[in-house]
Amino acid sequence: MAGRPTDSEADLVPAEEPAGASYGRDFYTWSLAQARLVREGRSNAVDRDNVAEEIESSGREQFNKLASTLRVLMLHMLKWDHQPQLRSRSWVLSIETQHLELADIIADNPGLRPRIPEAIARGYRKARLEAARETELDKNEFPTTCPYGWDDIVSRTFAL
Repeated sequence: MAGRPTDSEADLVPAEEPAGASYGRDFYTWSLAQARLVREGRSNAVDRDNVAEEIESSGREQFNKLASTLRVLMLHMLKWDHQPQLRSRSWVLSIETQHLELADIIADNPGLRPRIPEAIARGYRKARLEAARETELDKNEFPTTCPYGWDDIVSRTFAL
């Protein structure tokens, strides 16, 4: 997360500029100016529409991070299930890493819990195609819908 701007960064922020004026041409300066206005309690001068869009965008990024982590985890699970002869310590460690990442995302963003089924479905679509590419198996070897439930995804153990 970004902290307060340093003195030199604050000097770069224009003192007065119409809300949204620099949003499209200099996002960095715009964001510092908006933060300053919020901290000063000058909500009437804040570029409300663009600030709201950026806040929503931050939320979407967290959802996308969840779906991406699930994609990587399910990719490894598919490879584990469809190529048992290639199981390795590296796969186990990759799965453990993704379990930790997943736990961190949910701990940092508990509001994402209701969207877990959607994130699983989104992540699985891509994991299925990546598994087909990486294993060189036909994509039809993998179920079209995710065969893993949330409990399986987060608590299934993998060991050699």
